[in-house]
Amino acid sequence: MRTLSLHCSLLLLISLPAAAADWPHWRGPAYDGISTETQWQSDWPAEGPRILWKAEVGIGFSAVAVSEGRVFTMGNTADVDTVTALDAVSGKLLWKHSYPCALDPLYYEGGPGATPTVAEGRVFTFSKKGHVHCLEAATGKVVWAVDICEALTLELPEWSFAGSPLVHGDHVILNAGAAGTALDKRTGKILWSSGSDAGGYSTPLPFTAGEQQGVAIFSAKALVAVDPKDGRKLWSHPWESSRDVNAADPVLHGDRMFISTSTGSALLKFTAKEVSVVWEKKRFYLNYFNPSVLIDGHIYGLDGTTHRATALSCIEWETGELKWKEPGFGSGGWIAADGKLILLDKGELIVVKADPSGYELLARAQVTAGKCWTAPVLANGLVYCRNAEGDLVCVDLRVEEKAAH
Repeated sequence: MRTLSLHCSLLLLISLPAAAADWPHWRGPAYDGISTETQWQSDWPAEGPRILWKAEVGIGFSAVAVSEGRVFTMGNTADVDTVTALDAVSGKLLWKHSYPCALDPLYYEGGPGATPTVAEGRVFTFSKKGHVHCLEAATGKVVWAVDICEALTLELPEWSFAGSPLVHGDHVILNAGAAGTALDKRTGKILWSSGSDAGGYSTPLPFTAGEQQGVAIFSAKALVAVDPKDGRKLWSHPWESSRDVNAADPVLHGDRMFISTSTGSALLKFTAKEVSVVWEKKRFYLNYFNPSVLIDGHIYGLDGTTHRATALSCIEWETGELKWKEPGFGSGGWIAADGKLILLDKGELIVVKADPSGYELLARAQVTAGKCWTAPVLANGLVYCRNAEGDLVCVDLRVEEKAAH
């Protein structure tokens, strides 16, 4: 009888669904590009992993947010932006919300670059021209909408806005203006703004220094830390890049932040009031669009710009020492999970072991085509990949559960 009871208990445990591993905003739950998921596979058949579904979401570079069985992203068709919600497993269209916004294809396809942010049953979006929306996640109903360029007379960066909204407490914080702008998440009311000068392209990054909460904003010419309550500047580190493209988010660990752009890379140490340089190297390890990931004391990412081939590289966090680099990549995006890098580059989904001793390819397969600058997203065993033209594919990497005997 005891054996039967134990057997039934095991069957029940096996049949229970895995805990949800949602990805509710850009760079994931911890804002570091790393998923805690382990129940996914890189041992693919020769023909590659199964494509579960495909959808058309419009031109752009918005990644996806995944929350409570829904996938959210943005795209543009004929100078109209659309926020799209899909069923995460079937790809079924749940709702759309559209509004006029210029495609603005300056040396690239154009379209939105920011990713939706999901918080407390609402979806927050930021267009490249300054439209901020708060929508009900379940229905797409507009809760509030604000055009911050019109309200604040903001200067646009050369390629317009690209950073995703950060929901921090009661605030929605945006990389807009000299060092950020904050709105009330409940009403859209503008709470503070840092001036009308053009900002950078990265997403605001929350941090804590002692008792002080802060938000790091990679502006056009500096990394600036502000108090999220009122926008007060805590500290600033000058950092100028070609054409003011400070785009890759800082990487945070403890009291240090890593930054990398076309200028080079640096590791900074900070407190609530000041910042200093641990190491800095010009023209070394250049993250152009997508930020690096930190795994076990080592930084991984693509080194190079859109103008030439890049190399997947590994450097040591504490020293900046180059451990290895593998050439032959483009300007793709990446995340990490279970000690592995997951890249989408030139339409290929690529899995590489995160190992400072050398490059080790685990799997690769063509899952889409065309320009793929957008980072893939892993959520609940499914990987979502999009290209610039707006083809969104869902790749099934779930581990099949074995039937109990």
